[in-house]
Amino acid sequence: MERRLHPITPWRRAWAPIALVIGWAVHDPDTVQHRVSQLTTAALLAGIAVLVAGGALYGFLTWWFTHFAVTDTELRIRTGLVFRRTAHIRLDRLQAVDVTQPLLARFVGVVKLKLDVVGTDKKDELAYLGERDARELRAELLARAAGFAPETAHTVGEAPARQLLHVPPRTLALSVALTGSAWGPVVVALVVPPVLWVLTHSPWTVIAVALPLLGGAGARSVGRFIAEYDWTVAESPDGLRIDHGLLDREHETVPPGRVQAVRIIEPLLWRRLGWARVELDVAGSSNSVLLPVAPRTAVPGLIARVLPGVTAPQDFSPSPRRARWCVPVWWRGYGFAVTEAVFAARHGLLRRSVSLVPHAKVQSVRLVQGPWRRAWGLADVHVDTGAGSTVSAHLRDGAEAETLLYAQADRSRTGRRTARPDRWMA
Repeated sequence: MERRLHPITPWRRAWAPIALVIGWAVHDPDTVQHRVSQLTTAALLAGIAVLVAGGALYGFLTWWFTHFAVTDTELRIRTGLVFRRTAHIRLDRLQAVDVTQPLLARFVGVVKLKLDVVGTDKKDELAYLGERDARELRAELLARAAGFAPETAHTVGEAPARQLLHVPPRTLALSVALTGSAWGPVVVALVVPPVLWVLTHSPWTVIAVALPLLGGAGARSVGRFIAEYDWTVAESPDGLRIDHGLLDREHETVPPGRVQAVRIIEPLLWRRLGWARVELDVAGSSNSVLLPVAPRTAVPGLIARVLPGVTAPQDFSPSPRRARWCVPVWWRGYGFAVTEAVFAARHGLLRRSVSLVPHAKVQSVRLVQGPWRRAWGLADVHVDTGAGSTVSAHLRDGAEAETLLYAQADRSRTGRRTARPDRWMA
């Protein structure tokens, strides 16, 4: 049975014609000013009324011609006013259903559902639905994806969750302040404009340079704090659930079995406090952060939940000393380790990062050796994952790299044969 979105949805599209006019005005302000000066007050008000009415009509029609339905095997979404589009989303290919609630949507009690499907880069979405309807639909879709019968899926309800970690606002703010990528742009934004003023004495030049720099600095610091505020990680049968956001609330799910690689990041100023950041590579999903900041002691337990049986190695084999002729100073940050379960690579001195790839998730292995590194008997071994990412063991001895190439290929084949199937709620 086909259903429509929430009645507030037309206002989501109503601004499109108005935004088109505003864009034209910004692009050619002189022409717009000349045209407006020729209009009478009555004509101007009539034009604004027509524009608002046209936007409202456009929003209503796009809402009216948008339907969705859940069948025994798929979620079907029909959209389009002039050009019709029907998306057939197979439920057995569904890997995550994320809930997004922008700031204005929180005031009217509606949410947006984003659907992650295996093999697609772009997310289909249902915007907007009432909070209760959205959560019931999400629970039904996940139950169908887990293999429940259609006649009983709607009665399963949302799987219970147990909170694992919560990032306090004070800890998050301090971690952002101690990150070089956050305060670096702030320093540049404070230093460059005064220098330009001394050199040019042109206020427009200073403004043109200062505004983008300040905007970038704000996005790196304040924007990151707003996006990662109230970060909570909970465990449920359908995966790890992540809730975060100060203005726009996000409810994401890390699907079980779909994580291809994990990165543990430790900036220099975090190490004395014992903090770390955990990022993910998930096949077919845009979820990239598992935990923005947490005690280093909590990381192994969290990794074990997204990659069962995987632990981060403690001892890494460093690059040969002759690697300093290829990468001065920074060669000391490179390291490599292999365990029975994982391929691990380390890089970075100031911002140390350790990447972990389970052998079963390796799609291909490559050995790369440029002319300069070949002259010093060095090579890089690259491991490609199903998420389109690459983990590299840099500056390895040439003979060691060749042995590692064939050994890793064998480990990957063995890992895929013995790996558990990627199933919901398994």
